Order: sequence, then C-alpha cells, then structure tokens
Amino acid sequence: MLTLFARFAPMLAAEAVATGGRPIPDWARGNTIFETFFKGGPVMYPIVAVLVVSVAVILERIVWWTVQTTRRDSDKLDKVYAALEQGNVAGAVNLARGSKDPLVRTVWHGLNHVHASVEGALQVASGVEIQRAGRFMSVMDTTITLAPLLGLLGTVTGIMGSFNFVGAADLAPAKVSGGIAEALIATACGLGIAIFALIFFNFFNARVARLQFELESTSNNVILMLNSLRNRNSVATDHDANQPQQFAGTN
Repeated sequence: MLTLFARFAPMLAAEAVATGGRPIPDWARGNTIFETFFKGGPVMYPIVAVLVVSVAVILERIVWWTVQTTRRDSDKLDKVYAALEQGNVAGAVNLARGSKDPLVRTVWHGLNHVHASVEGALQVASGVEIQRAGRFMSVMDTTITLAPLLGLLGTVTGIMGSFNFVGAADLAPAKVSGGIAEALIATACGLGIAIFALIFFNFFNARVARLQFELESTSNNVILMLNSLRNRNSVATDHDANQPQQFAGTN
C-alpha cells in the first residue's frame, strides 16, 4: 500500500496548470478562500471535513452547556439540604422530583434508594451526568489529532510533487513553487484546525471536571446527612429502650 501511495502521490501533485500549483476552477477564481483551498491539493477535502465536524461538535457543546447553566437551581438544592437536616426525607424527595439541575437530579436518584444502597445510586446517577457532559469529547480529541496529521500528509504530497518537477526535463520554477505552496497550505490549515479545536476541548474538559467535583461534593453531603439522621434515630431508639417501664399497680 505504501508503494502504491509513493507511486501515485507525485502524479497527484503533478496535476498543475501552466502557471504552477493546482488547477483552479473558473468559478473559484477571484475568491481567496476557494483559491487557497484548491491550491492546497486533494488533502484539503478531508481537512475541511475535519473542520466541519469540529465546528459542529463545538457548537453543540456550547448550546448544551448554555442550557445546563440556565437549569442550575442552587436554591432548590439548599431546600433539599434543609429538609434532610430536619429529617424530612420524603419532603426532600418531593422537592428534588422533576428538577432539571443535574445536582438536584442526582440527589433525587440517591434518595429513591434510601432504604437500599444510597452510595451506589448516587454513583450511578453521577456517572450518567458525567457521561452527558463529556459527550462528543472523544470526537474532538480525534479531530485535534487528525487535523495536523492530514496537514503533514499534504506536506509530503506537495514536496513530492515539487521534487517530481525538479527531476523533469522542462523545469519550471512556478511548478516547483506550486508544490511547496500546497505543502504549506495543508500544514497551516491542519495546525490551525487543531489549535482552534484544542482551545474549546480544554475549556469543555474543565467544565466536565468542575461538574464532576460538584457531583461528588453533593453526593458526599447527602451521604453525611443521611448517616447523621440514622445516628440520631438510633440514639433516640436506644434512649427510649433504656427508659424504665411503668406498670400499673394491681388492686
């Protein structure tokens, strides 16, 4: 396969017009963006596809995080905490039911298993929220890695085309410079896409890490409150059991 690639890559890079570089359709002439695209060679097609995927994922994540920010309800979470501190577990469940806040929603899932495994229910609910927050992050990671590799591929094909013209009998400097331009354009586009996607990738990762910390803190608070409630009930039960029994006298 590498042999076939080495054989056909110079042929692809050699499809230049008399002025040098890649052939540009008539409808694209005069437009800097389209001219640059066609001068970058065939590698520009997958590079643009990677750009489209990156922009789509970034826009989807921006909309998702914006919606999640508007759904946060710290007041309701405080009310749920207050109900748990008072020992009103049923009231806390009613307050948390139907909430769109991921923290309150996690608490609701945990309180529904108050007589079973609260810790396990909270962990499962937190995992679901983290999975939603990290959706498409692997796609962004792939585009960040793939874009510069495609740019490097364009560099190789462009330089191979330039050397192909150097070895030809009718050496034309314009044709050689066209291959070099192809290499530089593909490299610049690949690196630019990777840098652009990396900024948003780190931003979204930071948001996911923050949400994970908040979910862990909320789960720990719920567990501590429930344990404190159980301890108070246990102490009250032991105290009642230790009270002396009062028996009515017999006549």
